[in-house]
Amino acid sequence: MPAEIAIVVAAHNEEERLGGTLAALLSAFPRARVIVADDGSTDRTPEIAREAGAEVVRSERDIGKGGANTPAAERALEGDPGVVLLCDGDLGGSAAALPGLIGDSDVAIAKFARRLGGGFGIALKSSRWVVEKRAGITLEAPLSGQRALTPQALRSVLPFAPGFGMETAMNIDAARAGLTITEIELPLEHRATGRTFGGFAHRGRQLLDIARVYVSRR
Repeated sequence: MPAEIAIVVAAHNEEERLGGTLAALLSAFPRARVIVADDGSTDRTPEIAREAGAEVVRSERDIGKGGANTPAAERALEGDPGVVLLCDGDLGGSAAALPGLIGDSDVAIAKFARRLGGGFGIALKSSRWVVEKRAGITLEAPLSGQRALTPQALRSVLPFAPGFGMETAMNIDAARAGLTITEIELPLEHRATGRTFGGFAHRGRQLLDIARVYVSRR
């Protein structure tokens, strides 16, 4: 495992789960530099991050996941880390499993060992299809936000695509750059969106951003 690890945690109104996520990360990676990419949260997300000892790169308004995480990832690279870990702020204690991503590939993507909640899989299938069409590779977890990248790999996929197109575009850009991509199953859990109005609205935004990636990566 590299001696220097930088971790970028994506967060938007995650006051309920962010504390547990950061505690698990700091326990698993005691010497890591932790940076929270706060996408315009209106709750205590930035305060919780600072109280845990994390750096905060904050957007004062909701600009979407890709836009909020780009400056945080760029800051992570300034420290010349051996590897950069990207993860979502709602993992809670399961973030302790993320050391399993650190290995020899340029890009390692976590597959969740079991699925919690979710809709009918339309966004997942759409992302998988777009990656196949634009990059010629098939991924089981193209939307996973839990990733370990070498600094060179991260530079090749920056800036991130806007919004929830971030991961889909990363897959395409990494494959086109000739990087090695592996998927690793880990016992991770996140906040399930469920088949509710809010859940379907979330997945609708995902689909729109995935469609934008399909057009932009022609």
